[in-house]
Amino acid sequence: MKVEGRNSVYELLKTDKEIDKVLVQKDLKDDASKRLINVIRSHKVKVQLVDKYVIEKESESKRSQGFIAYVSNYKYFDIEDILADTQDKDGFVIVLNEILDPHNLGSIIRVCECAGVDGLIIGKDRSASVNDTVMRISAGALNHVKVARVTNVNNAIDTLKENGYWVYGAEVGGESIYKTNLKGKLCLVIGGEDSGVKRLTKEKCDGIISIPMFGKVNSLNASVACGVAVYEAVRQRSGN
Repeated sequence: MKVEGRNSVYELLKTDKEIDKVLVQKDLKDDASKRLINVIRSHKVKVQLVDKYVIEKESESKRSQGFIAYVSNYKYFDIEDILADTQDKDGFVIVLNEILDPHNLGSIIRVCECAGVDGLIIGKDRSASVNDTVMRISAGALNHVKVARVTNVNNAIDTLKENGYWVYGAEVGGESIYKTNLKGKLCLVIGGEDSGVKRLTKEKCDGIISIPMFGKVNSLNASVACGVAVYEAVRQRSGN
C-alpha cells in the first residue's frame, strides 16, 4: 500500500508499522521537505531519491508532494481489540453501515481520530475497504485509530450491547441529537451514502437520532453527518 504526501508519511513514522521504503523527489529544497527527509532517515527507513517523473508515475493521488512510502496492506483489528481498550472507561465506537465511498471512509476516519473515538467497525461486504485512497484522505489519521472489519455488522452491534454500549443510529426521523444523552458507553451507527442505516440494523439500535435540518435538502454527506454527530457527543461527554 502506498502512503502519499508529507503529512501522511510523517504520521506513518509515528507508528510501529514496517515501512519498506520511501520514494523522495530528488530536487526538493523547501525546509519542510528537508526536515521530513531527516526524520525518515533517523528512523532507519530506506530513502530512494528519484526524478520528478518517477514520483508522478507512481503517485495515484497526483498530490504526493514528492513523498511516497510503501507499507504492507492495512491490518485490520478485531472488535475484541477495541473492547479491550475501553473495558475500564466509557468507550466511544462508530459502526459504519455500508459506507461505499473510500473518500467518505477516509474523511470519517480523520474526524473520528481527531475526536478521540476508540474505534470504527466496518463490514467485510458492501463497504469500502482500507486502501491507498482511504489512507490519503484520512491525512495520516488511519495510523492512529483502530478499524475492525467484521463479517456481520448486526452481530457486532449485539456484542457491543452485551458489553454495556448504548447504540444509536444516525438517521432522519429520530430524536434530535441535541436532546439525546450521548454520555456513557456509546456506539453511533452511520448509514450509507444513499440508503442510510439498513432496516435490520435500525432494529438493533436502542434509538434513532437525527441532525435537525432547516434547508430544502434533507440529508448531509455521510462524513459530514458523522462529524456533526461525533462532535455533539464529544461536547456532551466533555461536560461542555
